Amino acid sequence: MTEEKQHIGSLFDRIAPTYDGLNHGLSLNIDRLWRRKTVALMPPAEHVLDVAIGTADLTIAMLRAGKAQRVTGIDLSREMMRIGEEKISNVDFLYANAQEMPFEDASFDGVTCAFGCRNFSDLDAGLREMYRVLRPGGQVTILEFSYPSNKLIRWGYDLYFSHVLPFVGRLVSRDKTAYTYLNKSVKSFCWGEEFLRHLTQAGFQDARFETLTFGIATIYIATRNP
Repeated sequence: MTEEKQHIGSLFDRIAPTYDGLNHGLSLNIDRLWRRKTVALMPPAEHVLDVAIGTADLTIAMLRAGKAQRVTGIDLSREMMRIGEEKISNVDFLYANAQEMPFEDASFDGVTCAFGCRNFSDLDAGLREMYRVLRPGGQVTILEFSYPSNKLIRWGYDLYFSHVLPFVGRLVSRDKTAYTYLNKSVKSFCWGEEFLRHLTQAGFQDARFETLTFGIATIYIATRNP
């Protein structure tokens, strides 16, 4: 897993052309609803940093909802960002590591991240960087996969993520490893109260979360107090 995370940029470069279609198709477009819910929980901000911007779906939702006047996005996949640039033009895309951001302290009024935190090789370092670049009083809003607590839902979740998703992902993207990694990264990642502890350790206050679709995804919110 660690080695795969070190090459996360190249992994997503390989599946970038089919990523959006698979993402929306395999989730039955529920991922769009998750992003809209995430954006609804964001306060309006002048300049927002979208960490792991990918193909810019969350950024587009933010701008459409009027939650940001300006967005800067960073990612380790140039191909994902290239596709994002084709979808929206008034966004600053930057190739950069979330654990070593090239920004001054308190540079952004808000920070977001959708389905990117589990790909950090060092989660705590990434969260500390989010805290550092967020202005006092600003909010971080994170959307990430989680693990359902209901046993029946978890059984179906495991079946889907262990067999259906990797099979369809390999068939469409023609990549033998990427969707196996995505499955493993979700199942091995922290969620719920444990993720809140990481946010608090990074310096954030008032950390809370809201589960979505039986706990398959979770929105985390926290602030950098003045």
